[in-house]
Amino acid sequence: MDMTFKDTSTQGAAWGAVLAMSLCVAMLIASEFMPVSLLTPMAEGLGATTGQTGQAISISGLFAVTASLLITTVAGTLNRKGVLLGITALMLVSLVLVALAPNFTVLIIGRALLGLCIGGFWALATAVIMRLVPADDVPRALALMYGGQAIAAAFAAPLGSYLGGLFGWREVFWALVPIVALNLMWLAAALPSLPAEKRGDFGSLLAVLRRPYFARGLLAAVLSWGSAFMMFTYLRPFLEQVTQVDVTTLSVLLLVLGGAGFLGTWGSARLIGPRIAPLLKLPALVMGACTILLLFLGGSVVGTAILLAIWGAMNTAMSVIWMTWMSRNVDDAPEAGGSLMVAGVQASIMLGAVLGGLLLDGISIQAVLAGSVALAVAALALIGTGRGLLKPNQTTAS
Repeated sequence: MDMTFKDTSTQGAAWGAVLAMSLCVAMLIASEFMPVSLLTPMAEGLGATTGQTGQAISISGLFAVTASLLITTVAGTLNRKGVLLGITALMLVSLVLVALAPNFTVLIIGRALLGLCIGGFWALATAVIMRLVPADDVPRALALMYGGQAIAAAFAAPLGSYLGGLFGWREVFWALVPIVALNLMWLAAALPSLPAEKRGDFGSLLAVLRRPYFARGLLAAVLSWGSAFMMFTYLRPFLEQVTQVDVTTLSVLLLVLGGAGFLGTWGSARLIGPRIAPLLKLPALVMGACTILLLFLGGSVVGTAILLAIWGAMNTAMSVIWMTWMSRNVDDAPEAGGSLMVAGVQASIMLGAVLGGLLLDGISIQAVLAGSVALAVAALALIGTGRGLLKPNQTTAS
């Protein structure tokens, strides 16, 4: 596959487009997880239970899985620039619907639209990055794009909670609307024309999934992300029950976790070289170890802060590591590979949330962390040295 600047006239223009996509990532992540910090006031405002409102996150995940699998088929031969602009415009509509929602039904519709945006964008994002920059710069470009994830992880939850308390939860979603509108204009100006290279269909998805190394890697990625999301989804109950923090300390700890994500994106861009195989086990190994230590040191605020910082840094690095693996090992079908990876990640969000909820309600918050560790161990067992997750002509170099 030709990895030169075939879609841009200058290198600067390409990196401007990467930055615009990074902002879009930040808005998608902020929109997806904002209800976590606004759950109680949203439930009260909509006349729903907290549990029902919490399902709004699962709904977006469900539609994201669907969109990630359908996007390359539905988009067909459409120019990918137009598709990304349409996705961003749909995110704008979803935010307005959530902000205006008079009842729980409208909220769910808005969240379903957001799920379509999340799945569609992420399924195409890595393939677009591979067309914007040379092959050697793909890890750095991915790290820059995932910097948007780090920004959202660092500031969305604490800012959402704080501003929601001052102005109301609807105003928090309204505040995102002009930012997304500006992002839409930036993407329109910065993205080059990206004609579809070939029409995608379910056959291409199945063909990639039939590759043993990819199927094994995809399952390992799902287990790694499932472990992470199980811990993250129920982190607040752990901090409240075990660490016994107040709201201020809770916000600070969430900020530490999110802020460390900047180190993760910065470090991952420099950590990734020609050999990707040895890095694949790092996320499950490091984050699983932090989770184990939280079970023993979770009563200490300082100890918890240190562990959350390490966990947060590896959490953002995980995205760069696995998507770099995908870009190198499915470089002949990046859109199909991206669709399957995004579907796997979104499925892992639901896996972590559902299993964690069952463990929390049925046993304890400590059982949730133990379950997270179990998924990490399963991922490590599947990854092994990482060489079995590489396409045949990559095993000697990676």
